[in-house]
Amino acid sequence: MRKRRTKVACLLLSGAIGIGGVGFLPQAEASAAAKSSGTTSSKTVPQIIAQVSPSVVGIIGEVSSEYVDEWSDYGGSEDGYELAHGSGVIIRSNGWIVTNAHVVDEMENIQVVTSEGKSYKVREVYSDPVSDIALIRINVTGFKPVKFVSSNEKTLVGEQVIAIGTPVSLSLRNSATLGIISGLNRAAGAEYRLIQTDATINPGNSGGPLVNMRGEIVGINSMKFAAVDIDNTGFTIPAGTVQYIVDQLFKQGEVIRASLGLGLEESFSATVGLPSDDPLTVTEVLSDEAAAAGVKEGDVLYSVAGHRITALVDLNELMKTYSPGQTVRVLMQSGGDIVERKVVLTSE
Repeated sequence: MRKRRTKVACLLLSGAIGIGGVGFLPQAEASAAAKSSGTTSSKTVPQIIAQVSPSVVGIIGEVSSEYVDEWSDYGGSEDGYELAHGSGVIIRSNGWIVTNAHVVDEMENIQVVTSEGKSYKVREVYSDPVSDIALIRINVTGFKPVKFVSSNEKTLVGEQVIAIGTPVSLSLRNSATLGIISGLNRAAGAEYRLIQTDATINPGNSGGPLVNMRGEIVGINSMKFAAVDIDNTGFTIPAGTVQYIVDQLFKQGEVIRASLGLGLEESFSATVGLPSDDPLTVTEVLSDEAAAAGVKEGDVLYSVAGHRITALVDLNELMKTYSPGQTVRVLMQSGGDIVERKVVLTSE
């Protein structure tokens, strides 16, 4: 919540703020494009909602004591209670639910409310604020898990999608809004690429699913831009990133990311979103492994493992395919010379 607001506020210099949806400010028939890719569906919007909605839950809890003052600055709760809420989606039949990290990180005594109105206490929480993904578990079995899209490459701009969640109030849980995929591979101030949608995402929708017309989860809704003259500009964490994070949380309870061990800076063009082939500049050598490879402050990074890198978010995406301890080849400019170095990846 707090970290998400800071990040997006820095991005939107026109005065817009990002909202994630924890109850306050921080949040179809297949399209012609989808048909051209060979993905068609005979299901209607009501059929898709009926299929997925039973797997979507509301999440509510008390605001942690250390965040009460900050939370109150953003309006608090309409009913006077210091509560926050969001959304989640069931991914395992034995009670595992995925949501946003910012939904649960500053909550205590968290409860899950199912579509039929049953309430369960959350027993376990695993959170990754960097990706804004969290796993929570309730001690109940027999749930119907959702199905994620097999590959985000199947998600197309213009494809019709449905957002399901708990906007504004827990009494509005399992509300659905309809829209399209507005854009793909958006940076939007996040660590990883996001999906942009015009399906309405209101405070409280965070952690809920964005669903395609095959009933598959395209991603987990995370934030939106909100300001005068800005309408329906929401962002969703793609299914591929969600599954990458969830797999690590299941295996080890945390996300262990591979890193070059370098502080890097983007060019001005990349920072403001202009098309750019400019490389990254090394601002700091953070690991012994990078220093041993001969990397120095002021060097310029062009590519990693043959992949051209012009933005930090692209490097983060590439690092999802590696583990600490692996070695990668990097193409750099150092002291006026173009050189190739082998860097052993460290953990962040």
